[in-house]
Amino acid sequence: MKKQKIILITGASSGIGYDAALILAGQGHKVYGAARRIELMDGLRDKGVIPIKMDVTDEQSMADGVKTIIDAEGRIDVLVNNAGYGYMGAIENVTIAEAKRQLEVNVFGLARLTQLVLPHMRAQKQGCIINTSSVAGKVVIPYGGWYNVSKFSVEALCDALRIEVKPFGINVVLIEPGGIKTDWGIIAADNLQASSKGTAYEESGLKMARILKYGYTSNLLSKPIRVAKAISRAANARRPKVRYRLGAGSGLMVGLHTILPARWWDAIVRAIGA
Repeated sequence: MKKQKIILITGASSGIGYDAALILAGQGHKVYGAARRIELMDGLRDKGVIPIKMDVTDEQSMADGVKTIIDAEGRIDVLVNNAGYGYMGAIENVTIAEAKRQLEVNVFGLARLTQLVLPHMRAQKQGCIINTSSVAGKVVIPYGGWYNVSKFSVEALCDALRIEVKPFGINVVLIEPGGIKTDWGIIAADNLQASSKGTAYEESGLKMARILKYGYTSNLLSKPIRVAKAISRAANARRPKVRYRLGAGSGLMVGLHTILPARWWDAIVRAIGA
């Protein structure tokens, strides 16, 4: 029987985080599911997950959450940084305030929670940090500029972190989903419509928003459970892979981006969002 692990998952109120919490709890691990809206995790509570209120843009909220787990369990074996969101729009249209908020949630919140957990993992001389990135951390999508910035940053941060903490017995894993059918795409499309309205980018922005809504309401994309299973594999592995890339279009997008000349790639994505 595998040793029970103490696991903290952010963004556990829906989608990938919710499914990952269910899977890991079902495997006998003690899972703390963190999110801003704790009431959305009642279904997790019924399955043995312990919901905690946490906002990754609030320093005290994160510190309190980590302290709660350490006081109760004495350790955190696995941290899954899954909280994040997408705000889409032309670089010219998205306000710097909104761009900063995107980075605050997707990058700095992830980094600060990692900083809070790392001393405990170093003390126990083992641990695993699993960060949900995206193929958007490798490949730019039309009107996804600031979201891409956040995910490219997560990729760089994790590459550096992996090298730094390996001597302490800590693994760092990147999950790089492609198209996953969650509310992310609908919210991103709504944001794109709002940011494009009345601007020079309105026509193409609305077209891209329609494409997003079609894709995220169709059966073309992969289900969140597929990513949740990858998180489970990484959390349970003695030597997890550095990257788990999966989901609709993930391999194709990164492959084409790698082999095609930049101008060819630009023409393809411009045709999608033009």
